[in-house]
Amino acid sequence: MAKILVADDEMDLEMLIKQKFRQKIREQQYEFIFAVNGIDALEKIQQHPDVDIVLSDINMPEMDGLTLLSRLNESSPLIKAVIVSAYGDMDNIRTAMNRGAFDFITKPINFEDLSVTMEKTINHVFQIRETIKAIKENNILKMYVDETVLNFMGGREFEASLMANETVEATVAFIDICSFTTISENESPDRVVKLLNNYFDVMVKEIIKQGGYVDKFIGDAIMAVFRGEYHLDRAIDACLVVRKKIEELPNETGNIFFAPKVSIGINSGEMISGNIGSAELRRLDYTVIGDVVNIAQRLQTAAQEGQIVINDLAYEKVKESFNCRKVGEVSLKNKSNPMLIYEVMD
Repeated sequence: MAKILVADDEMDLEMLIKQKFRQKIREQQYEFIFAVNGIDALEKIQQHPDVDIVLSDINMPEMDGLTLLSRLNESSPLIKAVIVSAYGDMDNIRTAMNRGAFDFITKPINFEDLSVTMEKTINHVFQIRETIKAIKENNILKMYVDETVLNFMGGREFEASLMANETVEATVAFIDICSFTTISENESPDRVVKLLNNYFDVMVKEIIKQGGYVDKFIGDAIMAVFRGEYHLDRAIDACLVVRKKIEELPNETGNIFFAPKVSIGINSGEMISGNIGSAELRRLDYTVIGDVVNIAQRLQTAAQEGQIVINDLAYEKVKESFNCRKVGEVSLKNKSNPMLIYEVMD
């Protein structure tokens, strides 16, 4: 329903408007509020901040329509005004347009013209509000969704390829904050969230610096993906800096002592990238899946505090670039054979 404020000192105008628009009023398409001058109009807007448009005469006592326009632009720029004035008042009408009036109609009022003008103005206001809403929602969305995903969603092929997927060569890193459960059990929820966000901020910054992106946050862990040239090297570089910077953070000395450390598992190879979930329910997760991803998560589970762990295949690719230490064979969940793993030192 559109809310319309009419500012005019002609007493019979209120009755005329209610008569001419009685059907739209009855159908709750329009709601009219009436004011006798600019001051009264501003007070009514304070009482009804959801006013969409203003119909205003120019010549009114106490505060005229031109002053009202100026005040509207200062206090309520989203409200659009239509000036209602006589033919002989063209200089004032030009001034009104320069002060931000959306349109004008002349007296005596042609109610068909008034109806068309109101519809046009209301539609313009609604479009502006929808645009602002979309911008706000997009800014909020950016807080939760990686830019890669947003760019994909903005593409022409988004709807058609909603359930499409592709095989990609990439590196996945799982970074877990060790023993964070002790914080969760002993500190207030607010303190827990603040600490976790501080740790995540450090991690995310380094992941992005190396051209990676956060696929998801999993409790007190991060799943990061690196694609493109040297994706494995860049992932390891990012994780080395994350480990260093997390360990440089001050210890938590609230209800318990907590020295932040991470354990990290990294794996590289072919994986499936796409929207995973239910299109029917409109619940999809743009992510990567596959055995390579599963192994990266298992490697993180096998890593000790402060360790960055890779398997033998990854080691063969980076052994000339990074100092690694052989850990030995470990049994990973749902893997029939033990896996040889290495710790990346620096």
